[in-house]
Amino acid sequence: MSSVNDNKTPVNPVKNTSTKKNAFREGSLEAPIRHPIDWQNPEFYNEKSLFAELERVYDLCHGCRRCVSLCNSFPTLFDLVDESSTMEVDGVDKKDYWNVVDHCYLCDLCYQTKCPYTPPHEWNIDFPHLMLRAKAVKYQKGGVTTSEKILSSTDAVGKLASIPVVVHAVNASNKTKTIRKLLDKALGVHPDAGIPSYRSDTLRKRFKSDESQGETNSEVEATDETNGRVAIFATCFGNYNEPDLGEDLVKVLRHNDIPVRLVDKEQCCGMPKLELGDLASVAKAKEVNIPHLVKLVDEGWDIMAPVPSCVLMFRQELPLMFPDDEDVQKVGNAIFDPFEYLMLRHKGGLLKTSFTESLGTVSYHVACHQRVQKIGAKTRDCLQLVPDTEVKMIERCSGHDGTYGVKTKYYDSAMKIVKPVVKRVKQAKADHYGSDCPMAGRFIEHALGDGSSTEHPISLIRKAYGI
Repeated sequence: MSSVNDNKTPVNPVKNTSTKKNAFREGSLEAPIRHPIDWQNPEFYNEKSLFAELERVYDLCHGCRRCVSLCNSFPTLFDLVDESSTMEVDGVDKKDYWNVVDHCYLCDLCYQTKCPYTPPHEWNIDFPHLMLRAKAVKYQKGGVTTSEKILSSTDAVGKLASIPVVVHAVNASNKTKTIRKLLDKALGVHPDAGIPSYRSDTLRKRFKSDESQGETNSEVEATDETNGRVAIFATCFGNYNEPDLGEDLVKVLRHNDIPVRLVDKEQCCGMPKLELGDLASVAKAKEVNIPHLVKLVDEGWDIMAPVPSCVLMFRQELPLMFPDDEDVQKVGNAIFDPFEYLMLRHKGGLLKTSFTESLGTVSYHVACHQRVQKIGAKTRDCLQLVPDTEVKMIERCSGHDGTYGVKTKYYDSAMKIVKPVVKRVKQAKADHYGSDCPMAGRFIEHALGDGSSTEHPISLIRKAYGI
């Protein structure tokens, strides 16, 4: 989308640069780039220009069809075209364009791994951010339900559900068929979908600072890329649903002599609201989080989050939404995926590799929002440092997203998407399986349905250390 923020410039300009030299060029040999998200431009919400751009991109996608194996957006689009009177995009009813948009959960894989026409190619296709624009238009038009707004309010729901008196009732209710039927009617949550439990002993309640938290930069070893002091952005899921994951991360970092603290104050990173198209709420969350995070960065702390989507939010989406905000850019350059960080420490000779337990075979699902960070297979590389450990990677989307996999209208599609992942886990007959995304891991566990439990890779590293 355009990097220009004036009202006269189209949001999705496409230059007519076809020449004999490039007229038959299928794809680009240049590295893909991302344009800033022009969400504050009124033209961004112009439905007429949006539909013109949707038609242009849908037509190009129909002619390529390379992304058919990814999310359900593309099969939905291609079925609409094939079933139309013309068997072309011009035969598809415009109101059905929204069906394609609704199935996109912004995993970003089409942009990062499949599409040959991403900018700087002249066709200028950024399918995920076009879907984001459409979601924002839909949200502004009032096309988002109250239930969807509630499901995306992870902070508010987490705070309420984790109250000691409330938490047991919430968790028990989520396992009761009668209540689940009511949830289906009230919030559109599928009766069979797995819902994460809530914890009253949140990570913020559990976390205890130690003497190492007060160490100065001179007392820790830095590398070229890391300061060696980590402030953890707990995330909604890591705080309210799986605090054990945060505790395991803290143990691994401290085992490697890395001082750890939590961010003083945090709000949801904004990813659930981004996926809903509620960009104003994303901006509000940014105004809460960035001042606290940039203060820590200025004090010499590296930032880390245990959920890939949250890292991606600060590393990619917020910098694209606020390209002129220096603090946002600074935080984006200082936040790390846990395994990216551990392997940077290893590169500097500072990661302890005296593991006491082997892990055997690990069936490892690579989370989409980690893949698109373009950091490489750092989780696999770290796990393979453990003696007598074999890692079998699965590079397929789990189909869960934040709420997609629990919504009644998308549950069957999500279960279809996760099938190849489940098949690979079964074939591996591994000693452990899990994903960098704890929600994806839980969804794989749910789809397996054999009573086994997912294990986050950071928990496996803690186990391998024997701590």
